[in-house]
Amino acid sequence: MSENQATKSTINIHKSSVWVIVVGIIFIATNLRAPLTSVGPLVGVIRDNLHISNTLAGMITTLPLLAFALFSPFVPRLGRRYGMELLILISAIFLTIGIILRSLSGVATLYVGTAILGLAIAICNVLLPSLIKREFPTQLGLMTGVYSIAMNLFGAMASGISIPIAIRLGFGWQGALGIWGILSFIAILLWLPQMKHRKGRTTAESAQKAGSGVNLWRSSLAWQVTLFMGLQSMVFYVLIAWLPEILKQQGISADQSGWLLSIMQLSLLPFTFIVPIIAGRMSSQRSLVTIASTLLLSGTLGLLYGSLNFIVLWIVLLGIGGGFAFGLAMMFFGLRTKNAHQAAELSGMAQSFGYLLAATGPTLFGYLHDVTTSWTFPLLLLVCASVLLFIVGLGAAKDRHIDSIK
Repeated sequence: MSENQATKSTINIHKSSVWVIVVGIIFIATNLRAPLTSVGPLVGVIRDNLHISNTLAGMITTLPLLAFALFSPFVPRLGRRYGMELLILISAIFLTIGIILRSLSGVATLYVGTAILGLAIAICNVLLPSLIKREFPTQLGLMTGVYSIAMNLFGAMASGISIPIAIRLGFGWQGALGIWGILSFIAILLWLPQMKHRKGRTTAESAQKAGSGVNLWRSSLAWQVTLFMGLQSMVFYVLIAWLPEILKQQGISADQSGWLLSIMQLSLLPFTFIVPIIAGRMSSQRSLVTIASTLLLSGTLGLLYGSLNFIVLWIVLLGIGGGFAFGLAMMFFGLRTKNAHQAAELSGMAQSFGYLLAATGPTLFGYLHDVTTSWTFPLLLLVCASVLLFIVGLGAAKDRHIDSIK
């Protein structure tokens, strides 16, 4: 074989391995929201079938978020010890086990399975941004966009098809939740090829490990990224939980409220892909932070004081603002760090605090409504969150790294 032919062969092998990891990342990402968002429409059916209280039914959604919050800080250390590829593979296997257990039609298996899949998703939530930082340092924005849209697209699909699968197709809530085990099993098969290259990658990372020791808890930049992640996450989950009820109190029917919630989720999808690409080409992302905060603030004020004739506009503004904020939050993990290990540490810290806010936000929002018997004060809480998102976002968007500033 000539030298030219050997070079072409090497290039083709490299291209093939790149596509293998891209496909693997996409399929892992498709499993990070669908097992969670598929639950919401079925909560009432599960509650009635298992004869559990509303409080216990609500825990089906809250338990994974608490798992994210409590387990995320420990994931980077596990990733350094065992390697990111192996840990993601193990998490995909446990995700499949959790989905199967959750669908066995018992109260105990429902909660045990939910806890297992929550821990599994927490691992991938933290490690995927770090993996993308390592494998695609020059295409960080594009790959973050691909990862984000895969996650959010399947999350939105899961919300829409749960009831049809359970009721119209007759599979019950067990089948509607269990069907996602097929997707996670496919993800396992498509991730297995990553084990071939694991040893070489782990060796190449050893130099990074020595220089990645940064005390994030003393870094003002790390806290700004963390607060940005937490606030955007809280706003999203508050709207997912309460937007239909807010709209119904304003005189909009239950069916229309559900459709408007779907419109909000669909309107954010393109921007979870576009914003990371744009952000990756900018040295400072302050203008994008300003747009995100302005959109969320405008949409919330529209719900509070705007005309119902423009309700679709307010909902779309909230969706686009949420897409901007989510895309930026995912990008900050890579943009504000120098290597994959720092990205994993920052991702673990930010997602831990972020999902803690996500878990407590809807409860606080509902409590304020119960106390005031109105949605005005709770919505003012979202106004404050949008303003705070702008303030911390300006700091998180500066062109600097976590180990260059305290």
